[in-house]
Amino acid sequence: MLVPALVSAVLQCVVYTLFILRAHRSDWNNLALACLVLAIMPFVVSAIIAALRSQEFPFTLSAVITLVVHNFGVVVLSAMRVPISYSALLAAAPIAVGMMIIGATRLTRNSHERLAVLDFPGAQRASKLIGGDITILSAAGADLADFDRILIDGATHHTPAWSEHLTRAQMRGTLVTPWFAVLEQKWGRVIPDYFDVSHLAYRAGQIYYTRLKRFLDVLLVVLALPVVLPLGALIWLYIRALDGGPSLFVQTRRGYGGRNFRMLKFRTMRKGSQGGATGTGDDRILPGCALLRRLRLDELPQLVNILRGEMSWIGPRPVSLEIARACEQLTPAYKARYLVLPGITGWAQVQYPYAGTAREELEKLEYDLYYLKRISLDLDLEIMFRTIRTLVTGKGAR
Repeated sequence: MLVPALVSAVLQCVVYTLFILRAHRSDWNNLALACLVLAIMPFVVSAIIAALRSQEFPFTLSAVITLVVHNFGVVVLSAMRVPISYSALLAAAPIAVGMMIIGATRLTRNSHERLAVLDFPGAQRASKLIGGDITILSAAGADLADFDRILIDGATHHTPAWSEHLTRAQMRGTLVTPWFAVLEQKWGRVIPDYFDVSHLAYRAGQIYYTRLKRFLDVLLVVLALPVVLPLGALIWLYIRALDGGPSLFVQTRRGYGGRNFRMLKFRTMRKGSQGGATGTGDDRILPGCALLRRLRLDELPQLVNILRGEMSWIGPRPVSLEIARACEQLTPAYKARYLVLPGITGWAQVQYPYAGTAREELEKLEYDLYYLKRISLDLDLEIMFRTIRTLVTGKGAR
């Protein structure tokens, strides 16, 4: 956090000074005092973030703390009757938020915990999968407080014999977590055999976000309309003029609550073409439409599905009824993905290549279940940035 805090302090002071100079002010003492407060605030934010044990949502956490501290700094300057430039402070705020987000994200990725796993039949395998220096504790009387996090196996350790020791460890500040939860965090996916709907015990922030998500979906569609409407009209006219016939393609997909819905897309293949996976140079694709598919512009009509409440911007990608039925028969956990609205893009989309079979779809399910358990603004923003990176650079899963 030191480097982002230092960069934030310098950039904020530079921005504030430029605003003051443009206003032709010469009260250098007030400028120095304001810059001093701006320089101190990033280090205060860094100390607060570093002191918090839970950093599961670094984006939200760092943004909220930074804004609170930033506003407190403004209050302090105002209380001291220091003439300040509110427009300059407003311009400096995004710098503070951005740098603290970078710092918190780096801190989360580089954090090292002292881990121990309580002995059970699969403890050796679990420690190897997780990796790193992990101690295996076999004695019930071991001092669990020597570790930051204790990994347990529910079937083995949810017993009266272990309950007292685990409770005492939690009271001392040691986190107690199922071993597969740490593995999920490392891999970014959930092992279906260890998944249960009871695991979807959302925190308050996640509950509020899931309620807000529908509003954000509609708001983003409305904001995108000035660009999407003319662009969509051009694509519609291009396909119509090139190949005749309907420009839209309708597919029946499985959606929220297991209900079927009609998903809209621009038709990018020639009339009468058979379905199935496409490859590079596929002659079924209309001229120029390969670029539309790569940029996912063929999915613009799905904004209508979002307005209808059938889809979201981000969520598990809806699949065909044939694949959905096959996957539902292969594993009961597959139906859990119907607990949220399907999305135009999702965690599985940016992590795993195209899945054309039921078996491949089950591998993608691991990422969808991870999204279900950890749904948050932070994760949605990461998915959005990864999607944009894939569209711009062509690198990453599609």
